[in-house]
Amino acid sequence: HAKLNLTLDVLGRRPDGYHDLRMIMQSIDLADILELDYNDTKELRVSTDLHFLPNNEKNLAAQAALRWYESAVVQNPGKWDTEDLKRSVNFDGLDVTIEKHIPVCAGLGGGSSDAAAVLRALNLMEDACLSPEAVASIGALVGSDVPYCVIGGTALAEGRGEILTPLPPLPRCWAVLCKPEFSISTPALFAKIDSVRLRCRPDTKGVIAALEAGDLAGVSRRMYNVFEDALPERQRTRVNDIKNTLIQCGALGASMSGTGPTAFGLFDSEDKAREAWERLREFGGEVFLAQTV
Repeated sequence: HAKLNLTLDVLGRRPDGYHDLRMIMQSIDLADILELDYNDTKELRVSTDLHFLPNNEKNLAAQAALRWYESAVVQNPGKWDTEDLKRSVNFDGLDVTIEKHIPVCAGLGGGSSDAAAVLRALNLMEDACLSPEAVASIGALVGSDVPYCVIGGTALAEGRGEILTPLPPLPRCWAVLCKPEFSISTPALFAKIDSVRLRCRPDTKGVIAALEAGDLAGVSRRMYNVFEDALPERQRTRVNDIKNTLIQCGALGASMSGTGPTAFGLFDSEDKAREAWERLREFGGEVFLAQTV
């Protein structure tokens, strides 16, 4: 499943070069479809329906498989003998086929969600019986958003994103998403955020209180993402235009997800959400109508 950032706050740069984050994440039913099959080639093979995505170890799904086998051997030493270790690390042949529906470089965690799906699938295929938390800890070796994508639902993510606290679920609603025609460089935005004067910060505590009260409108009007302040002016204007259109169509609130550029709005009415979806399709870009999970 894709993820939305209901809030995203950057607290500062860490000694290890990463940034400390505080963000509230939400799953939606926009999802990629993965199929995993053993093969007899002794190779890890990744294929997707998008020609420009890597089909080697640069793909996060492939990295997840590599980290899984390395970690599974360590976490289950009694289950594996020397030959198992050799066979597992070399995969003894695994095909990962990805059917993409989540847009790429959109701030929706598409690559991270694929990596999480691989880890969850291998946990079943290998009959490892690792807890979701243990699987998520392997995901942290792949990418900062992967642990959340393993767990899903509504959660507070801190640290690099790997420290997760489950939250009361967001009341069922509809989300309309629009990814403009451009992409955003995540490393470039992180490099810039330290020098940007932030207009405000998200009311994370207020969003958590609204979730505890089951107050969808309260959550929606408190959504905010500090990375909007770090966007180049033309891109920020485009994102704001999308957000304004969503609000005009009846969204309870609108924000940008991740490092963007996808903007989204939350709706308590499917009819209003569909109207916004149809209107935004006239703007260009990629537009999606989804529900929360």
